Amino acid sequence: MAEEIEKKKKPKSAFREWWDSVLFAVVAATLIRGLFLEAYTIPTGSMEKSLLVNDFLFVSKVHYGARTPKTILQVPLTHQKIWFTDIPSYLEWIQLPNFRLPGFTSVKNGDVVVFNYPGCPERPDQYGGYDKYPVDLRTNYIKRCIGIAGDVIESKNTAIYVNNVLMPNPPNSQKYYKIETNTNVNPKLFSKLGITERGSNTDNGKYYYDINATESALADLKTNDFVTNVYPDLIAKGDTMTYYNSFPYGSKLFHNNRDNFGPITVPKKGMKIVLDERNLALYKSVITTFDLNKDAVYKDGKIYLDGKAITEYTFNQDYYFMMGDNRYESDDSRFWGFVPADHIVGKAVFIWMSLDAEGNLFNKIRWSRLFSLIK
Repeated sequence: MAEEIEKKKKPKSAFREWWDSVLFAVVAATLIRGLFLEAYTIPTGSMEKSLLVNDFLFVSKVHYGARTPKTILQVPLTHQKIWFTDIPSYLEWIQLPNFRLPGFTSVKNGDVVVFNYPGCPERPDQYGGYDKYPVDLRTNYIKRCIGIAGDVIESKNTAIYVNNVLMPNPPNSQKYYKIETNTNVNPKLFSKLGITERGSNTDNGKYYYDINATESALADLKTNDFVTNVYPDLIAKGDTMTYYNSFPYGSKLFHNNRDNFGPITVPKKGMKIVLDERNLALYKSVITTFDLNKDAVYKDGKIYLDGKAITEYTFNQDYYFMMGDNRYESDDSRFWGFVPADHIVGKAVFIWMSLDAEGNLFNKIRWSRLFSLIK
């Protein structure tokens, strides 16, 4: 009887064990990051006080549906650059069509959304970057969705109307105010109330402060008898000073600014428009840059598709209008326009860690913000 000899497997080396573990971790992390949840850090104050600088949060990809990768030649777990270098982390040799997997909801008015910044083709000198990276690698922004596809958006002295209905301000949104007092205000009071002082001056025994505050903080401040007057720091309708010039640019038909703009219709997939002077001003960059057209150009006051001038146009995808909760310190749709659907990354769901850069050893962590839901 033939004797069966059991072959013994050669044990893996320590290096091979380490390599297999690392490879499994990278693959698992890449799948989780791409399909389910991704961690982000808030770098700027455009969403304060709703989200604070150095809030660490998770963004859900499953709410709206994860996007399939477009740029596949990329170092895993990177974004635009290889860690701690200026070396690009990707190659554009292969660019795949972009699809979105099924989600269980869609972007709603009021959602806090992470998206790839589309940039502003109208002002590449000021709001450039839309063509610097592939769509899925453009810079990540986080804002609140004010208008979804098909909505008509209008701002009247900072009050936002969606389809002629007043949209409530987020509870922690901030705006600029000017206050008048009959005495010098202790900076500790501003700090206690979470108010940012932007400047001050005195005149004829009166003290004037420029502040950035939430509505609740302003209400608490007004309970002090030394506050004699409060003025909203508004830019009047029709005032288009260069610094506050807003989207769309270069048209005499619009006089939009930071506080007063619209009405503007947010493009919707299947929506058909006549390319008159007004619509060309609003949508020419959408059609020529973002709406998935292979050959669309604007010249001599007309849109050309595949070399032919067109007088009507039907949009190929949905768009959104985004604004930061820190309304006067946010670079958003008021200045560069609409966010295309294929730029949507996911919904911000909860904060898992928050650090105060100015805190000491004992109050470095903002404990009250840990594992809090984003509203």
